[in-house]
Amino acid sequence: MSNSRLVYSTDGGKISAPVEQKDVPQGDGIVRIHRVTKGKKGKGVSLITGLGLDKTELKTFCSALKKQCGCGGAVKDFDIEIQGDVREKLKQILESKGYKVKLAGG
Repeated sequence: MSNSRLVYSTDGGKISAPVEQKDVPQGDGIVRIHRVTKGKKGKGVSLITGLGLDKTELKTFCSALKKQCGCGGAVKDFDIEIQGDVREKLKQILESKGYKVKLAGG
């Protein structure tokens, strides 16, 4: 039983597992916007990679992009997914914020 860990205590209730903090991946300075349909049941999403922001900054940036594009989206593994094929609009928004942007894929 040396590999067991405490999951519940009568003093404090349920014990949550320690969260491991992942390092922010540093890209080459170019933000890439992909169009992805694989695993989305035929629905396309615009995937933004290479921003170099941490999770909290990504969430606030994602919500701003969703408002400007008028669609839904999410943050997954340091990438931002925006629903629909709105790559041209995203490119304009990101370039106005000072990012170097390339359209990649599909």
